[in-house]
Formats: sequence, C-alpha cells, structure tokens
Amino acid sequence: MEDMLDEKLKKYGESDFYPFHMPGHKRGEMDFPNPYKIDITEIEGFDDLHHSRGILQKAQMRAARLYGSKKTYYLVNGSTCGILASVFAGTKRGDKILAARNCHKSVYHAIYLNGLEGIYVNPVITCQGIQGEIHPEDIEEKLNEFPDIKAVVITSPTYEGIVSDIASIAEIVHRHRIPLIVDEAHGAHFGFSEKFPKSAVEFGADGVIHSLHKQLPSFTQTALLHINSDFIEEKKIEEYLGMFETSSPSYILMAGIEKCIRYVNEEKANLFPKFEKNLEEFYRRARKLHYIKVLEEKDFTAEECFAKDPSKLVISVKNANMTGRELCRTLLEKYHLQMEMESGFYVLAMTSIMDREEGFLRLSKALEEIDLTLEEEKEDKSQVIGEIYQPKDKKMELWEAKEKTAKEVSFFEAEGKISGAMVSIYPPGIPVMLPGEIITKDFIKNLRECRKLGLNVQGIADILNERIDVIAI
Repeated sequence: MEDMLDEKLKKYGESDFYPFHMPGHKRGEMDFPNPYKIDITEIEGFDDLHHSRGILQKAQMRAARLYGSKKTYYLVNGSTCGILASVFAGTKRGDKILAARNCHKSVYHAIYLNGLEGIYVNPVITCQGIQGEIHPEDIEEKLNEFPDIKAVVITSPTYEGIVSDIASIAEIVHRHRIPLIVDEAHGAHFGFSEKFPKSAVEFGADGVIHSLHKQLPSFTQTALLHINSDFIEEKKIEEYLGMFETSSPSYILMAGIEKCIRYVNEEKANLFPKFEKNLEEFYRRARKLHYIKVLEEKDFTAEECFAKDPSKLVISVKNANMTGRELCRTLLEKYHLQMEMESGFYVLAMTSIMDREEGFLRLSKALEEIDLTLEEEKEDKSQVIGEIYQPKDKKMELWEAKEKTAKEVSFFEAEGKISGAMVSIYPPGIPVMLPGEIITKDFIKNLRECRKLGLNVQGIADILNERIDVIAI
C-alpha cells in the first residue's frame, strides 16, 4: 500500500525515535483541543489578525509584555514573512542595505524583491570550522564606507548558536540613524534564564524576529515579530505583513502561539532550571569523549564568538575518522536519535525546554559507544566549509542578475562566469553563491568536496552531472 502522510506521521509519532530537531514541543503531550474542532475563519468574536482589535490584539500585547518589546505581531508564515516585512518596512526600492553574509535566504529574497543594493559583511570563520560572530567594528567600517546605507540586518544566534555583540552593533547602527533588524529566529528562548544569552530586544534592536517553533513548544511555522523603535514604522510593518503573510491565518497556529506564550510565562521558573540541569549533565559527560567533541563557548576565541547558546549541541567529528553524515546515519539507524542537521564534519542536535532527561541520556550513551570505535584523523574536514563561505566578487546586483537570461553549463565551463543561481547548503539555507557573483575555480572545487561529503547543496541545475546556471552575456 502506498504511504499516506497522516498514517506515516501517526506511526512515527508512536515510535521510539527521539527528536533532537525542531519543533520545540518535541512531540510531547500538550493540553490542546482537537484541531478539527477549532479550525475556523474570521468569524464573529474571534478577531482578524490583519486588523486585530479584540482577542488577537490582546494576545499579541501579552507576547509583547513577555519579551519586553514595544509591539509584537503574530506570524503564521514563519520567521520568513517577518524578515521580508521588516526589510521592506526599513528600506525603499533601490536603497542600500548592509546584510551579514550568513543571513537566511529570506533576507536575499527581500533584497531581490525590493531591488536593493546589497552590501555584505562577513562573519568570522572560527577555529572549529563553523561561522562565528559579526564583529561590531566591521559593521562600523561598512557604514562609514557606505554612508547612504538605510538598514542593517544580521543573524544572531546562528544555526549553531553563535551570538554576536548586539548591544555594540545596535549602538553603532543607531549613531547612523538607521534601523537594526536581527533575525533571532533561533533565540526565542533567550532572556528567560541567566544560562542563556539575552535577547536582541533587550539590547535595543529595532526589529527582532523569533521562531517560536524552533526551541519553544509551538507548532511549526509559528513566529513573532517585535518592533522596538520608530526607526521602523508600525504602519509599514502592517502593510507588508498584509502582503507577505496569508490572508487566511490559521486559528490553530495562532492558538498554538498563545498557548506557548502562556505556558512559558507561567512555567518558566520550573522549565528552565530543569532544562539547564539536563544540559549541564550532558556537557559534563561529553567532555570525557576522546574523538567526538561537543563544542562549548570555551572552544572558541573571544574574537570568534561573543557568546554561545548552549542549547545548540554542535557535535563535531572534525578530528575523527568519521564524517558528519556517517555520525548522523549511525545515530539515526542504530540508536533511533534524529538530529536536526548534518554537515561535513558535525551534526547539530537541537534541544528545547521540552526535552526529557531520557533523550539526553540516550544521546550521551550513544556518543560514548561511537567514540570507542573511532580513531584520530589528521585531515581537517572543516576546511571546505570555511572556504565555500568565503566572500565572493559581485559583478551585478542580485535583482539585476535575476532579470538576466541564464543558461545551464558544466562546472568546467562555469569558471569565471557570473552566477545565475542562488546556491545554498541546506540546512540552514545560507547562500554560498548569489546571482551576480563570480564563479571561481576554488568555488567549483569546494562544491565538489561538499558533494563528496554528502551535503545537501541546493540551487545547482544538476549537482550529480555538475551543471550550474550562469548569466548568458
């Protein structure tokens, strides 16, 4: 019989596979109504998200109080629609925008759709081979070089939990009288415990986007957009949310957001200490591993990492005779532990306040057993990742390149040509090549290495036969 999604999901939900991945409710039992019983449209007494004056307005005000923001908007199209709306509200067509080069692809979609001129600032590539923080001095240098930049957008924390110095960056950006937008999608749990970094809301960012579903108990696709100053007009935010967010917002998802906000507000004094204890015990055991390394803040230099979110378990096999893909497969197939993401030399386990002690113990024991089978490897598998994210030479703006005719050529023919493709390694979906940038020999070499490592490279016309879109000039 052909697989049916609902039946497959039901069967999987009843299995012993443990979720070290999003969403943050971790498939746990929550007191929530039957979704079919509460699935409605904008009927009398239930308000309208795009013109909220009643129950939804009050719900969003409660979310704003929890996070300490000036105004908060429910998002049921994920953080993506919040990022799009924020960038559009903070810029006009043709403006310059300063963006961290490790931003999510939705930032680049906003640059393309609004015809912006993208100026990019690169994160540090850390000694551990992953992308690090955005230096405040690099932000200031770009703003001085391009004084007509109209907005700044960065990602903090990164997918792996690296946090930038938002307070310093906000101070610099505000001296230039422009808004700072922070994609804090992976930091919705920040600020609720001293063991975790503070939120960008507290540090003065003008627009902050949180994905509730990433590490809090909320349904996939639920998020919040916080506005904290007059640098970003609420009227414009609402106008653009009306464009980028569905006109039929799900009351199931909105009820899930409200449930999450209420649950965190009422239970955080119990939830976070338990979560912290489980994390501390996990890291304590992990420090005894010989070849596998679970990265902590102390494993980075002060120039690479302003702070690290301990809830993102970056499990590195950089110096072991195993790839990240092999580790991920072993954890899944032998131990029934599903990771969030695999890279060439590490896997990412996403944890949340809803994780159980059982899950941490199972992961600890699995890593201890795997570690006993490994040997040291001298080859540095992380090098290719660092290299593929290196700055590229831009020959035309993203929107300009997208409007050009593209043609598919072999990797061999592509060297020296202008890319017609947005190439990303997914997850997390950060572009390694944008339309309008020059394809180099080294980039082609690194793409081939990513393929050998089994990484999910998206945007290539044909990765197996090594073909890519270039601008036909």
